[in-house]
Amino acid sequence: MIVVTGANGQLGRLVVEKLLDRVPAQEIGVSVREPERARAFAGRGVRVRRGDFADAASLLHAFEDAAKVLVVSADAVGDTAVKGHRTAIEAAAAAGAKRVLYTSHMGADPASPFPPMPDHAATERDLQRSGIPFTSLRNGFYATSAAMLLGAAVETGELRAPEDGPVAWTAHTDLAEAAALALVGETDELDGFTPALTAAETVDMAGIAETASRISGRTIRRVVVSDADYRAGLVGHGVPEAAADLLVGLFAASRQGAFAPADPALARLLGRPTVPVEDVLRSAATA
Repeated sequence: MIVVTGANGQLGRLVVEKLLDRVPAQEIGVSVREPERARAFAGRGVRVRRGDFADAASLLHAFEDAAKVLVVSADAVGDTAVKGHRTAIEAAAAAGAKRVLYTSHMGADPASPFPPMPDHAATERDLQRSGIPFTSLRNGFYATSAAMLLGAAVETGELRAPEDGPVAWTAHTDLAEAAALALVGETDELDGFTPALTAAETVDMAGIAETASRISGRTIRRVVVSDADYRAGLVGHGVPEAAADLLVGLFAASRQGAFAPADPALARLLGRPTVPVEDVLRSAATA
């Protein structure tokens, strides 16, 4: 039995879809906070059980008979995320899993100014201390975030954001396939910390503006603003202060090179070229 947490989320759902292409449905389980939202998987023969990172007993039940558990990182930051991940790791060990896999990040760093990165680093330390074989999938930055950061730039003609650095924007579909391969294949090459699993190139915000211009047919100018002005603009448009601080931290970390360089490891694992960020932006524009 392979169990995937967070299967109602974008990455977790895609991982399950990739697994269904490779193993019988009865060998797959999902651990989700809202089982009713996973009815489609249940209808295909996947075992669906409630599992909540804040409820160890629920996870122990959700992980029953699991040989491998994929802990998809929580949509949270700080103690909530770290404690939840730790609870999931401990529950997987208690359930008898032979390996825990975790969706970490290439920028995992306890000193990072981007709040999720210290959380990933803390979870990686918990994995090392757990005593159970583990794979920490150090994923590249989601390419869908580039579309989010564009905001209204196509309408305004300006992509206003703080000074940034190059980012190896990586498609969810590629990362989901890599996770599925790690779950079903021999794990000798994916034991412990993986190389950075990224797309084939890095692109900064100026490159994102150029790409969006090409896709939309409208000229988008990259405008650098201060961290303080960017934060004030976000808060002024109703973004909660914590979320604004998180986004400012993202640009600060990118300036430090936290999300570069690109690494060929993901393409080698997939046996094909990775999806370029332009394709992700084009899909987002179509949607």
